[in-house]
Amino acid sequence: MTDGNFVLSIDQGTTGTTVLVFDRAARIVGRAYSEFAQHYPRPGWVEHDAEEIWRVSRSVAAAALREAQIEARDLCAVGLTNQRETVVAWERATGEPVARAVVWQDRRTAPDCDALKARGLEQRFREKTGLVLDPYFSGTKMRWLLDHTPSLRARTVRGEIAFGTVDSWLIWKLTGGRVHATDYSNASRTLLFNIHELGWDEELLAILEVPRDALPEVKPSSHFYGLTDASAFFGAEVPVAGVAGDQQAALFGQACYGEGLAKNTYGTGSFLLMNTGATPVESREGLLTTVAWGLEGEAVEYALEGSIFITGAAVQWLRDGLRIIERADETEALAASLTSNEGVYFVPALAGLGAPHWDAYARGAIVGLTRGTTRAHLARAALESTCYQTRDVVEAMERDSGVRLKELRVDGGAVGNGFLMQFQADILGVPIIVPEVAETTAAGAAYLAGLAVGFWKNRGEIAASWKAARRYEPQMSEDERGRLHRRWLRAVERARDWEREE
Repeated sequence: MTDGNFVLSIDQGTTGTTVLVFDRAARIVGRAYSEFAQHYPRPGWVEHDAEEIWRVSRSVAAAALREAQIEARDLCAVGLTNQRETVVAWERATGEPVARAVVWQDRRTAPDCDALKARGLEQRFREKTGLVLDPYFSGTKMRWLLDHTPSLRARTVRGEIAFGTVDSWLIWKLTGGRVHATDYSNASRTLLFNIHELGWDEELLAILEVPRDALPEVKPSSHFYGLTDASAFFGAEVPVAGVAGDQQAALFGQACYGEGLAKNTYGTGSFLLMNTGATPVESREGLLTTVAWGLEGEAVEYALEGSIFITGAAVQWLRDGLRIIERADETEALAASLTSNEGVYFVPALAGLGAPHWDAYARGAIVGLTRGTTRAHLARAALESTCYQTRDVVEAMERDSGVRLKELRVDGGAVGNGFLMQFQADILGVPIIVPEVAETTAAGAAYLAGLAVGFWKNRGEIAASWKAARRYEPQMSEDERGRLHRRWLRAVERARDWEREE
């Protein structure tokens, strides 16, 4: 083991991997990023090459160490955070994936979810897992792979195959195949994990026909998982000591340690979480009840979550699909060039609608087009759609929790877009706070790892290092805020249920 002065955090996201190196003052001293390929074999299907994810993550880790001018042996711990519901299956003997990873955005199991609902099972799943029956989650993806990959079910029953979310895959690779594990937060996103008993649920495993022995061991988020394999990790054996799903890691990185504190992460999608403490709050408003984190020796904490599937990905679509912009950052000036949206709304249901609507059959819609509509209107509509979707979730969260949001801490790549942040404050009617360290997902994983090895003493020390960089105050009238949101909801109704057969 090492006794270093730095923590390395791997943030394995949907479109790329970021690696950051933190010192004891929680300052970033090294960073690197690289994208990887997205695969769309059929409409509504999204896949990744898990082996490519590993290669890219390892390469980016090496680049971050170089920028920090340190070596792996100078690290005291590795933290890991990840795209959550994406499923990987691999051979235990070789460590090779047996199929492409099925990504959280993938919609192929919508009919399976419908069939489970028709059997009257949704409430059972919600009671035990805090989740709704939607193809977003891992369980139906696992069953799909077992049923549609030749000989996979038989091989899995024989113990030859390991299943897991991306964190489990990377832990396996980092430790040279010695550790098959996940943490409470990632396990809670599978439809297979009982968030009250904190274990894989035999009844749900039987319903989804997923063999228990293929699944990883579930451990606290801040915990010693194992040592990196020297041959896999640049000649050093370093504790892997912090693991959390990306949105829970961001909540931790934003120092939202008190009940009622909330954050929103703007990435491919956007994910708004509110800390509800040691008591899980059952949602009546289409939100998810999820494990926030579990620290070694402490009670597990929970959160309410609103998962918005497409926000930043809508801007990527403008760039890569329509090709009306060359860079994502062009949208700020384009949006600001207009004094209003002039009635143009974009409902980016490109992978269905998530919380609080939960419509796997919704599809994207642009409404309000006229001969005067330009690319500026589409850019503005894409940015505004992120803010309207966030308001939908905030209103549901306030009704569920009984807590009125006083401010919203934000992070992710889009927080540099001043138009987006100001419109978010305007449409919510509360201040938007951008932290000094915007990469809070990676920071949260680093903090969890550092706490496990004593690099940081406690959460109080971490919270003291959190600082705000910018604050956006609402400037819009309540009447205008309500009018714009009502028109948004009309546009949502036109996108709903579009793909369902007559």
